[in-house]
Amino acid sequence: MQAQIIVKILGLLLMIYSISLLPPIAVALIYQDGALDAFVSALALTLIVGTILWYPNRRHRRELKIRDGFIVVVMFWTALGLVGALPLVLEEQVPISITDAIFESFSGLTTTGATILSGLDNMPHAILWYRQQLQWLGGMGIIVLAVAILPMLGIGGMQLYRAEMPGPAKDNKLAPRISETAKTLWLIYLALTIACATAYWMAGMSWFDAIGHSFSTVAIGGFSTHDASIGYFDSVAVEAIAIFFMFLAGANFALHFRAFRSIDVKPYLFDPEFRTYTLVLVIGIVISSSYLYFQDVYTSFAEALRYGTFMTVSISTTTGFGNADFAMWPGFLPVMLIFMSFISGSAGSTGGGMKVIRFLLLFKQGVREVQRLMHPNALMPVKLNGKAISERVMSSVWGFFALYVATFAVILLALMALDMDQVTAFSATAATLNNLGPGLGEVAANFSSINDPQKWILTLSMLLGRLEIFTLLVLLTRSFWRA
Repeated sequence: MQAQIIVKILGLLLMIYSISLLPPIAVALIYQDGALDAFVSALALTLIVGTILWYPNRRHRRELKIRDGFIVVVMFWTALGLVGALPLVLEEQVPISITDAIFESFSGLTTTGATILSGLDNMPHAILWYRQQLQWLGGMGIIVLAVAILPMLGIGGMQLYRAEMPGPAKDNKLAPRISETAKTLWLIYLALTIACATAYWMAGMSWFDAIGHSFSTVAIGGFSTHDASIGYFDSVAVEAIAIFFMFLAGANFALHFRAFRSIDVKPYLFDPEFRTYTLVLVIGIVISSSYLYFQDVYTSFAEALRYGTFMTVSISTTTGFGNADFAMWPGFLPVMLIFMSFISGSAGSTGGGMKVIRFLLLFKQGVREVQRLMHPNALMPVKLNGKAISERVMSSVWGFFALYVATFAVILLALMALDMDQVTAFSATAATLNNLGPGLGEVAANFSSINDPQKWILTLSMLLGRLEIFTLLVLLTRSFWRA
């Protein structure tokens, strides 16, 4: 382990992050409704800590190894979650504990969207902007942004990129150099955000709400500037825009890049993961809308289709916006939607969950094993688009699935051991490990009523979900530190 270079990078990233506190300061100056001192103090503290870590090691230059990349990613997300809580702790108009502030900060940065706050409509605009901005930065990963800058400072970024990007195909680069890849991802991300904000504004939102909700829509985060979330606007146009951009954000950003570069929709049409992603959403929408209508939850099919479509896309992509209280829907529907969040969006998207590509490969593997019962000696490789998937990739997918299930079970049992009921514990684990946000039972509205030990466990669960479990748990292995 190269301690000096790791500390240097950590300090540098904190210094870069401190710049992100300037927009909330500007918002506080514009609206004059509080939180200015909190953000100024947080900026100063973050910058000082980053400088203290960076300055003594500023002349140290060595190439990162893959092991160092994992350490930097975990340390940075942990440090950023703690530093991100500073404005919430320092602002007197947000009367929450340190535990609650850290929970809210991690929830934003991991794009989970689980909140302990209420009374959002009366909070300072700077705090509301900050929460939305946290999700936007976390959506693509602030480290991916940073690796576009680090090469200019003599620090290689490929190791950080591999440790940070989600999905089983994370080594596929859009450009020859990692810095160009990071820039390309962020340009696509920024373009979608601007388009989403403009569409929201044209649908009747104020610019403040439009920008804030575009942040959490494209990031698939789910935070809102209002307690009633998207339901506050009661607008079919706003909900349609949200559905469209949630759907896009749940797709692989590499597909967006290829489609934009060629001005062609063929990259979407011929991608098996995208087709499966779309099919799962369509099936979920049909089931939800039909069940809501035939159970007389809504008087017309058009109304059932409106709410069924929105909540299915929102929960399935792990966004977590709400235009209805889905936890109060009858029968199996709330649990079905929670289960759909396990599949989530595509690899290379801003969604949480296990990713569509893994479920697709697991399904194909299951079909292959059934066929092998009849033809035990036949060679039957798992294929996508006619191309055989290596056994190493299949083993990795199965390993992730096994570790995911084990992690889910441990967190669930730990919450129940701390006196959380079964429904709440299951949904809270799913909501945090899948970076979803809303749950059922005691956490249907928000997470404020659960106790502090439960919040710390769920905070860890959010981090595990954001880093896709392996990145964090690999640090706990003996072989990692011996290498």
